[in-house]
Amino acid sequence: MPAAGDSALARQIAEVPLIDQHVHGCWLAAGDRRRFENGLNEANTEPLADFDSGFDSQLGFAVRAHCAPLLGLAKHAEADDYWQRRSQFSELDLARLFLPAAGVTHWLVDTGLEGVAGVDQLAELSAGRAREVVRLEQVAEQAAQAPGDYATAFEEILHRRAANAVGTKSVLAYRGGFDGDLTEPTAAQVAEAAARWRDSGGVRLSDRVLLRFGLHQALRLGKPLQLHVGFGDRDCDLHKTNPLYLLDFLRQSGDTPIVLLHCYPYEREAGYLAQAFNNVYLDGGLSINHLGARGPAFIARLLELAPFRKIVYSSDAFGPAELHFLGAMLWRNGIHRVLSRFVADGDWSESDATRVVDVIAYANAARIYQLDAADRV
Repeated sequence: MPAAGDSALARQIAEVPLIDQHVHGCWLAAGDRRRFENGLNEANTEPLADFDSGFDSQLGFAVRAHCAPLLGLAKHAEADDYWQRRSQFSELDLARLFLPAAGVTHWLVDTGLEGVAGVDQLAELSAGRAREVVRLEQVAEQAAQAPGDYATAFEEILHRRAANAVGTKSVLAYRGGFDGDLTEPTAAQVAEAAARWRDSGGVRLSDRVLLRFGLHQALRLGKPLQLHVGFGDRDCDLHKTNPLYLLDFLRQSGDTPIVLLHCYPYEREAGYLAQAFNNVYLDGGLSINHLGARGPAFIARLLELAPFRKIVYSSDAFGPAELHFLGAMLWRNGIHRVLSRFVADGDWSESDATRVVDVIAYANAARIYQLDAADRV
């Protein structure tokens, strides 16, 4: 993190409170080293090969550089030493150590993944606040198990869950990608597709008709809709997640805020869309953690075309509590390197730079998700 005494900009970046607008829970139960190292690899859906190590990556190096000191180790501690020291803590103790150190006042939690802390637990462990982001595909799975008409059940479940949530999220990127028809299906098409899916067991939603139906129900709800874009695990057809495929959908999305998550390697395309549509926003989430030392270059690309009031912070942390802290640390370090260079080169004033830090760190998310002052304490 930039030293607090360096400059007004450095102090602001070090101290600014964050709203993490897309995150998951941290682990609660102990696991072995293989689980931890797999948690440092997003793309591989199988255990890492015996010759490989999650520590030998940009993310692994960042963990050793920035998380080791919080465990009482030297910066860049060896991987074996890091694991040995980490093993002396419970996952709950690690969460109570790393989550508050992130400087996040509010976590917006995608609850679509199981086996990790829920919304209330994340708030308690971090001594912060947390609100839910409802995953549309999980709503669909619940609707498929409900008696009666699928569309009616989906709408009822969505409205009930969204009553206390700040937004919705879709993993369409993992279920066929963005290319193809994303118009709203007819009632007859939905009924036919739902019957077909229920007959097959109604477990993992991949039917394009029902995915489209969910998206349009979310638009009708009017709360921010988050879309995973780009980099993810290998279930994601990366070449089909270029957000430019969303152009027709965005043209019919009205005023509902659409937040493009993570974006690598399509951050420039996402930036263009944020400039082209009043209701489109983007973050760097997952990507900043995994890029580690290369995060500043990515952050600089996010700042190329996207209006600054359209960029938000997130970590997309899941599993190791280190990732909830590291997302914030790498964002603070990265934006400091980028903006301090703009200032040093005379392209930006320091006052403009500090103002942009505020709008990205918390002000934009507070506005998009309508978080009032009580939410942001």
